[in-house]
Amino acid sequence: MTPPIKPRLPLTRDRVMRASVDLVDTSGIASLTMRRLGDALGVEAMSLYNHVANKSELLDGMVDLVFGEIDLPAPGTDWRTAMRDRAMSARQVLARHPWAIPLVSSRTSPGPATLRHHDAVLGSLRAGGFTVEMAAHAFSVLDSYIYGFAMQEATLPFGETEEETIEVATAMMSQVPPDEYPHLTELTVEHILKPGYDYGQEFGFGLDLILDGLQRRMAET
Repeated sequence: MTPPIKPRLPLTRDRVMRASVDLVDTSGIASLTMRRLGDALGVEAMSLYNHVANKSELLDGMVDLVFGEIDLPAPGTDWRTAMRDRAMSARQVLARHPWAIPLVSSRTSPGPATLRHHDAVLGSLRAGGFTVEMAAHAFSVLDSYIYGFAMQEATLPFGETEEETIEVATAMMSQVPPDEYPHLTELTVEHILKPGYDYGQEFGFGLDLILDGLQRRMAET
């Protein structure tokens, strides 16, 4: 007996955006073409233009989906906790979608999730007593740190596991004469090669320094 044919899901803008994110998560941003996206959705590439005007609009929608995954500051949460939680969430989301790191600040047509995100962050800072100027300073320094760390983390040669990190670091240091570069050798031996080392832990350390600085500045005003 021939199995029943499953009805094809209707093509929608949301399906197009989500398929685009899935495609570049798997194959990288260079893989994103209308033809490949159409193949992934089982449709002709031309039919995609019923839902997006061009590739730029497609990228706008993809970035908006990424922002939609970042946890928003919870109402009533103190600003420091809200900013720390939001930063941690953003780093996790960008780790899932590293292709988005150079795009999150470059789009000129932000979508609703992006606007809600930015407005909620600013609202949390303002509710915490930040002036408009100080909220702008805080937003800028936090985003610069979050995106910069995410980009560095995505491009480091270390592996995903502790064993892979040790293997890569050992191989790199085997090419470095310890007497010529004593401080690099010390850092590697006394820190990176220690059991339990995880470069991602550096994120929380730097984030707390920024939050400490903002808190001190708020106390002075």
